[in-house]
Amino acid sequence: MRTLEIKGITGTSKILVGEKLENLEDYIPAEKFVIITDENISRIYRKDFPACEIIEISTGEKVKNLDTVKYIYEQLMEFEADRSVFIIGVGGGIVCDITGFIASTYMRGVRFGFVSSTLLAQVDASVGGKNGVNFHGYKNMIGCFNQPEFVICDMNLLKTLSRREVLCGFGEIAKHAFIGSTDMCDYIEQNYKRALDLDDKIINRLVYDSVVIKSSIVNRDETEKGERRKLNFGHTFGHAIEKTTDELLHGEAISVGMVVASKLSTRKGLLSTQDSKRVEALLTRLGLPISLDTDREKMMDAIKKDKKRMGDNIDFVLLDGIGKAILEKISIKELEEVVFDL
Repeated sequence: MRTLEIKGITGTSKILVGEKLENLEDYIPAEKFVIITDENISRIYRKDFPACEIIEISTGEKVKNLDTVKYIYEQLMEFEADRSVFIIGVGGGIVCDITGFIASTYMRGVRFGFVSSTLLAQVDASVGGKNGVNFHGYKNMIGCFNQPEFVICDMNLLKTLSRREVLCGFGEIAKHAFIGSTDMCDYIEQNYKRALDLDDKIINRLVYDSVVIKSSIVNRDETEKGERRKLNFGHTFGHAIEKTTDELLHGEAISVGMVVASKLSTRKGLLSTQDSKRVEALLTRLGLPISLDTDREKMMDAIKKDKKRMGDNIDFVLLDGIGKAILEKISIKELEEVVFDL
């Protein structure tokens, strides 16, 4: 097991890469605790949970909303959970996002931690203190920044994921390489076949390296005032794709978004054509999509409602070479030209 720390305004978060669900109780710093999980995780792993009250929700992006939040509040009140309760989210990104939001708002805030059950959650949603829910279909429109006290990344939980869910996690792993490390990009290119087979040594290193990149950025900019926005590489287009089509999962949509952002980087003279093709080639090797036919008008409507928009501009992440992300304000008009030129 390897440990990293994020030191935020709301406290210190320990990321435990390689720890096991079975040891969860060793990290719970309270006598009364409640687990929030989804029906799939509950069916497969409930036998490994410590004895406590459990709140079970459905699966899928459709449940990441205020109706689910209301249901969980009601369950906590029924359990007579007071401000001393510790809440643990055991599941993927949706469970972690909802749990973090619930814990941050229930009785003005209680302590919480995560056990990440998906590759995507281990390298993205569970790390960094972003918590929130969707509103009228728009991603994470209601939320807050608050650090979990711990995040357990149990590699054994990845073995029950579908192939497609595993590939989604590699979308975010590739993103971390593209924005922060040429060495990591080289390593993925050299070991992608073993990585896709979830080779223990390879996947542990890739999760750890991803968390190193993300945690170092979060430690410098927890509340996304500047540098943390680099973690949104591919997400402006990716979220717009998610909003306008049901065809792609998050990691798949971000993959397409990264290709578009790379092309825009090349168009602006920052990224060489060769490196832009390298981005496409690596994503293709990882079994991720690099293009999609979608409604351009609907995409632009979603982009105009992006949280990163400021007036006629949007904070956009570009690549100034592999391993180096930069932030630049791009006009909505220029993005519109790119979208209709796809």
